[in-house]
Amino acid sequence: MTSPVVVLIGPPGAGKSTVGALLAERLDVGYRDTDADIVATAGRPIAEIFIDEGEPHFRELERTAVREALESHPGVLSLGGGAILDDGTRTLLAGLPVVFLDVQLADAVKRVGLDAPRPLLAVNPRKQWRELMERRRPLYTEVARAVIETGERTPEQVAEAILDALELRSAAGSPRAAHREEQA
Repeated sequence: MTSPVVVLIGPPGAGKSTVGALLAERLDVGYRDTDADIVATAGRPIAEIFIDEGEPHFRELERTAVREALESHPGVLSLGGGAILDDGTRTLLAGLPVVFLDVQLADAVKRVGLDAPRPLLAVNPRKQWRELMERRRPLYTEVARAVIETGERTPEQVAEAILDALELRSAAGSPRAAHREEQA
């Protein structure tokens, strides 16, 4: 079984997609986002899935996408913000190089706004985001090997902090070589 070199988790606006792509480039590996996998498989946006078929159906699609990606993707993997709500997903993440990108509400608003099509934030988005984080923060920290605060940092600085936190730099060569050595 091949597992990701880094798994990024966190709430909407944490920068998982932006940082994930940068990190994959620095590590010379592929980048994958389970939300994008779901959209590709379902053939429609996540907001439509929520509206048309409800959150339970979306979460089932998410469980499948996460499991498949964790079993097959050797690069950097970003999970949707709510993926960690599933007990089975948290079990699959145990022992993996999971990084929780923590972000405060003000920074999340600056990055994505709260008028974006995010079904769980549709009504009173600031209040919903705070409540969402109260429920999810303990789950994010439970599975994370490292917690990186993203506020006041550029995506490049966050990527560098991840490399340092997971000790993915190798004095003898590339970060990818260091990961291959760890897996041997």
